[in-house]
Amino acid sequence: MSGVSLQCGDCGTLFKSVAEAQEHAEVTSHANFSESTEAVLNLVCTACGKPCRSKTESDLHTKRTGHTEFTDKTAEGVKPISLEVPKAKADDDEDMAEVGDDSGTGQHEEMVVPEVDQNLLSELETMGFSKARAIRALHFSGNASLEAAVNWVVEHESDPDIDETPMVPASAKKGEAPRPSLTPEEIKMKQLELRERARKKKEEEERQREREREKERIRIGKELLEAKRIEEDNERKRIIALRKAEKAEEQRAREKIRQKLEEDKAERRRKLGLPAEDPASPKPSAPVVEEKKSSFLPVRPATKAERMRECLRTLKQTHKDDEAKVKTAFNTLLTYAKNVATNPNEEKFRKIRLSNAAFQDRIGKLQGGIEFLEHCGFEKIEGGEFLYLPREKVDIAVLNTAGTELNNAIKNPFFGVL
Repeated sequence: MSGVSLQCGDCGTLFKSVAEAQEHAEVTSHANFSESTEAVLNLVCTACGKPCRSKTESDLHTKRTGHTEFTDKTAEGVKPISLEVPKAKADDDEDMAEVGDDSGTGQHEEMVVPEVDQNLLSELETMGFSKARAIRALHFSGNASLEAAVNWVVEHESDPDIDETPMVPASAKKGEAPRPSLTPEEIKMKQLELRERARKKKEEEERQREREREKERIRIGKELLEAKRIEEDNERKRIIALRKAEKAEEQRAREKIRQKLEEDKAERRRKLGLPAEDPASPKPSAPVVEEKKSSFLPVRPATKAERMRECLRTLKQTHKDDEAKVKTAFNTLLTYAKNVATNPNEEKFRKIRLSNAAFQDRIGKLQGGIEFLEHCGFEKIEGGEFLYLPREKVDIAVLNTAGTELNNAIKNPFFGVL
C-alpha cells in the first residue's frame, strides 16, 4: 500500500505533499523523509474556517480564540504519495539512460514567492508590517484571515527569519480565492489591539522592575536602621560610663570633705583639751573609701579635678567676704580655659603676662588663681614674667575638666562653704 503522507525522520512531522516536505527541508536542513500510511490531519474550525493540521495546533487555536468546534476533513484530502522519481518517456534506451542520469537534478524545481491574498497583504501593510513579514504570516497561517496572520506575527516575532520573504516550489504556487477584507474601522481596531498588547507587556515589565527597586529600598532602609541602632547603643553605653565616673569622682570629693571635717574636729578637741576619740571605734565607710580611692587613683582626670577644685575652694575661702571678686576670678579663669580649648593653635590665648594690671587684679593677687592655671598646663617662662602653655602640652580633656569645675563653682552657692 502506498503512503498517504511523508514523515520527517528527524522530527516526526507529517506532510501531505512533496512540496511541503521540500520546504521543511529548506527551513530545518532535515533530509530524512519516508512514506507514511498515517494521514495528515485537516481539522477546520467551524467558526472562522482556520485549518489545523494537528491536535496541538487546534488546541492552541481554541486557547487563543475560544473556538471549540472543528470539522475533520482529513479523509477528503487523502491522496497516495510516493518518493519515487517518475521516469521520463523516451524514444530509445539511450535517451532513457540520459534521463535516468539527470533525474537527480530534475527534482530541483524553481523557487518562487508564494501567492497570498492581496487584500489581506495590503491590510497588513497598512497596519505597519513589512511586506516580507506580511507574506510570511499569510503563507504560514494558510491565508485564513487577517486575525490569524496577526496572531502568527505575535507568536513568531522573535524568529530570526521573520523579515525574510518565504520561497516555495513553483509547482506548489496556487491561486486562492480572495478573502473577505476588513473595513478601515476593523483595521484600526486591530492596530489598537496590537498597541494595547505591547503597552500591557511594557507596563508589566515596569511593574516588575519597580517591585525589585522597592525590595532594594527596603533592604537598604533596614541596614540603615540597624546601623543607627548600634550607634545609639554605643552612645548610651558611653554616657552611662561617663555618669559612673562622675559619681565616683563626687563620692571621692565627699569623702575628702568628710576626712577634712574629722581632722578639724580632732584639732578643735585637742585645742580644747578634750580627749581624742577612740581610734578603735568602727568606721564602716573608711575601708570602702580606701578601696575605691586605690582603684581610681590611676585615673588622671580625677586627680586633676581634685587639685583644681581645691584651688578654687582655697580662692573662695580666702576671699569669702568679697563675693564679686571671687565670681570675677572664676569667670576669668573660665574664659582662659575656653579660649585655649577652642583655639589651641592661637599663641595669644596660651601666653599670659603676669605683670598685666588686669590679670593681677582679677587672678594674680588671689591665692589659688595662678596655681589653677598651672594645673591646666600653664608654666612660668622668661624668669617668671609669663605664664605659657606649649602647643604640644595642650590637653583638651584637662581643659574640659577645668571648665566643668569652674561652672560648678560658679553655679553652686554652697561651693567652698565647708
